[in-house]
Amino acid sequence: MKRKKSAKTPQWQDHYTRQAQKEHYPARSVYKLAEIQKKHRVIARGDRVLDLGAAPGSWTKYAAEQTGSEGSVLGIDLNPVTIRMPANVTVTTADIHALQGSADQVFGSDFQVVLSDMAPATTGDKSGDAARSYELCRAALAVADAVLQRGGRFVCKIFQGEDFKSFCDQVKARFDRMHIFKPQSSRKASREIFIIGLGKK
Repeated sequence: MKRKKSAKTPQWQDHYTRQAQKEHYPARSVYKLAEIQKKHRVIARGDRVLDLGAAPGSWTKYAAEQTGSEGSVLGIDLNPVTIRMPANVTVTTADIHALQGSADQVFGSDFQVVLSDMAPATTGDKSGDAARSYELCRAALAVADAVLQRGGRFVCKIFQGEDFKSFCDQVKARFDRMHIFKPQSSRKASREIFIIGLGKK
């Protein structure tokens, strides 16, 4: 007799998790970036990409595959990334907040793409979690200001809250086009959404 699937583990969640394991990505979050890439083509062959909040490594690995061997990806996270990466990837353990104001001196200013899948440790306090997410987004945008070339692209995850519009306006001011994107692979109950800036001014 077949056992019923647990109601606590939706089938769609199982699908993305199983697919990530099958394709050798450490987390299902890779499919969020894949959806963004399919719709907005944020990463091109040969690009130099900075991935903020890289652990456990899914976005970094996917970005490296998109740039090809002629491009490169630099991943930054407080936690070490332990999975095997392609040869065009470098991963550094660092605090994003400590990099504000000096990112270009540390990493250079010739990136075409800055990605941020950073999120705070959630507490269940939706307002507080959203405020902490906003601060991470501001830090990511400050790094993008410093390291992105003119015409560069920016992808940033934010939890929707009272600062959401303010952050959208900040991205609009810096890029030719700003898009708001909710991937199908995001969990239905999640308040996360992605802000995409195309064409750095």
